[in-house]
Amino acid sequence: MEYLAYRLAVGVLRLAPERPALRLGEAMGWLAGVLFRVRWRSVTDHLRKAFPERDQEWRGRVARACFRHLGREAVATFRLGGMTLEQMRERTEVVGLEALEAVLAEGRGAIVVTGHFGNWEMGGAALAVRGIPLDVVAQRQRNPLFDSDLNRNRARMNMSVMDRAEAPKWVLRSLREGRVVAIVGDQNLRRGGVFVEFFGRPASTARGAAVFALRTGCPIFLGIAMREPGFPQRYRVTLEPVAFTPTGDLDADAVRLTEAHTRHLEARVRRAPEQYFWQHRRWKTRPGEGGG
Repeated sequence: MEYLAYRLAVGVLRLAPERPALRLGEAMGWLAGVLFRVRWRSVTDHLRKAFPERDQEWRGRVARACFRHLGREAVATFRLGGMTLEQMRERTEVVGLEALEAVLAEGRGAIVVTGHFGNWEMGGAALAVRGIPLDVVAQRQRNPLFDSDLNRNRARMNMSVMDRAEAPKWVLRSLREGRVVAIVGDQNLRRGGVFVEFFGRPASTARGAAVFALRTGCPIFLGIAMREPGFPQRYRVTLEPVAFTPTGDLDADAVRLTEAHTRHLEARVRRAPEQYFWQHRRWKTRPGEGGG
């Protein structure tokens, strides 16, 4: 029943003109957060922790914009399956692609770390349709029918999907074959994470991207897909190298490299906080409760 409702909604949203479909998404996001208070307290609390210097009025304005953004980008992602590869190329611009292509030309792989910021699905698609051999590490969805549909849409855009639970088995092979692995690296990790600062607070963070990079010698790029104003909807994808010099101590270097790409992400979020997924409980795990 969930899947049928989802397919009906997606079918309507793909057939509808873009502007009203995205406006509907904004309205649904606003209703969920502002009217029905779904995760409203979490969002405003996270904004207070991240921006203590800002007043309540500013945080409320950003929170409302955050919910509108989430609704709009959900609709944009649903419509992704109805786009052609050429349309995706036309709707996206990639800054810094030459540096990534240079790494691949040397026969090396690379890791693109992103966050729940902007529209990460559009960012992956923008790289894949430009010929980047991209493997995406993704969390399996609870509804297997929805999960399969989402992965089919990714495959249409030339993205290969690795299940997060099986990623350690395949990522090293992928990198050694000269491919690019995309990882969302800003989720709270209940167990096995390392605590690095995110907006001045310790956040339990997966160190997998750093460990894979250190073991293979592959570089890490921060990849961000930001929505640009106006219609038709367009995205500016930025690839930013994360500079790092290893010392040879794998454990210590993994923490420092995780800190480095987290700092890069924070700097980008500060520029457009309304496009970040503040609904996620980023600081839920506290030191001593399961992190590293």
